[in-house]
Amino acid sequence: MRETNPVRTTVHDVADAAGVSVSTVSRALTGGSVSPATRATVMAAAERLGYRPNRTARGLITGRTGNYGLIVPDLQNPFFADIAKGISARARAVDCGVFITDTDEDVSAELEALATLGRNTDGVLLCSPRATDAELAEAADPDSTVLVHRQVPGMLSISADIAAGTRQAIDHLRALGHRRIAFLAGPDESWASAQRLTTLAEYDKTLANEEPENGKPENGKPENGKPDEPGVEILRFGSVAPTFEGGVLAGDLVLASPATAVLAYNDLVAMGLLHRLAARGVPVPERMSVVGYDDISLAAMSHPPLTTVAVPKGRAGAAALELLLRRVGGAGKPATTVREREVTLPTGLVVRASSGLAPAV
Repeated sequence: MRETNPVRTTVHDVADAAGVSVSTVSRALTGGSVSPATRATVMAAAERLGYRPNRTARGLITGRTGNYGLIVPDLQNPFFADIAKGISARARAVDCGVFITDTDEDVSAELEALATLGRNTDGVLLCSPRATDAELAEAADPDSTVLVHRQVPGMLSISADIAAGTRQAIDHLRALGHRRIAFLAGPDESWASAQRLTTLAEYDKTLANEEPENGKPENGKPENGKPDEPGVEILRFGSVAPTFEGGVLAGDLVLASPATAVLAYNDLVAMGLLHRLAARGVPVPERMSVVGYDDISLAAMSHPPLTTVAVPKGRAGAAALELLLRRVGGAGKPATTVREREVTLPTGLVVRASSGLAPAV
């Protein structure tokens, strides 16, 4: 049971209760070098006495503020809000603060925020930055910056397996019989959009290699006695604004094409597309199948509920802060290998009612 004490408990009280020095208490509470047994003893004493370390005083000892910065392109997008929630939850658990800046998809604002937060916090979490690799390499401190949903050689990063998620989405639509699939690409500056375009290009090459010359085997008969399966044509549209309105505007472009299915840059675009299709009297999925990306909470609430590629947003946020803490805060072994420095989290397709069999031709 926690002891009640009308007088504010100090670090000296914790040291006396734990039977260690004040410096040992400080190291134990800030992730410094102490044995696991000593850390457990100090933490138990601090909990029993109700001790809450003063962040300012701790900063004078450690040279750190205990605060971190988070930069996002658009907080109105639930994708980034979910990442921020994951970071915030982890920050509360380790008693550190997080300052959030929304750059409104503006590269110059992003670089300015990076410089400001870099000077005034212990480290920065940079989520889906729109700046180029060269701009980030020049502006960001590689020792105190973690990229979220972006990879740049030589920098710490947490990202999702975009390639796997994209292939799952296309494979799903292909299995439903769709042979002309539209891809609504995101902003030109988006690394995630570029990764999907690269994956789709590789998908095209794979299908081309699988198809026999002139579309038939040399003996003129399909293998295993099965009919030839027609190839898939991926129609690319974009860049599309990564918003609901962007999806609405893209709707007529899709309808003017021969596509029977769409993979959207993100769920907001997909939901804007659903809205436009409904306004045009186009039934989903009977006439057009729609697949989003990210699996934001609204995806299950759309009409019809949206098939989408799930990205572990909250997990990515928490993992990114943990990676930054290990790097700048001394909390555990710092990342050294490429695999530890560039962490990739799994994605997975969530099938709902917005995707269905291709319409009969």
